[in-house]
Amino acid sequence: MRPGLQPSRDSAFFWQGLRDEKLLCQSCDHCGRLRHPPRPMCPDCGALQWSARPLSGRGRVHAWIKPVHPLLPMFEEGFLVALVELDEGIRLLSNLCEISAADVRNEMPVEVFFIEVDAEGAKVHQFRPIGELGHG
Repeated sequence: MRPGLQPSRDSAFFWQGLRDEKLLCQSCDHCGRLRHPPRPMCPDCGALQWSARPLSGRGRVHAWIKPVHPLLPMFEEGFLVALVELDEGIRLLSNLCEISAADVRNEMPVEVFFIEVDAEGAKVHQFRPIGELGHG
């Protein structure tokens, strides 16, 4: 099992959204800027008011890496880490699944899916290829 999640006051909505299989981000109530990771203040206008906004869960691989050393016991050997640029313009760090490292390409279209990571039902987001290489 992966280490337990430690939501902060600012990120609790994000982790609850994952539990409900929804990908959410903060949207500034003043200027509309989307932001991730969650934080208390808008970096553009300084406003403290925000709303949770659902995201499409679709995007493209911006960058990726296959960690080699040291192996972590909570991950399967050969896991891939990807920085995904979502269609809405924000980037999320996650794992890239259902594809071999040799087939990954930057700008490859991907979609989110969710996996359970503990006995209490906590979930995390993962991405997989869509289109000719995968689903969708």
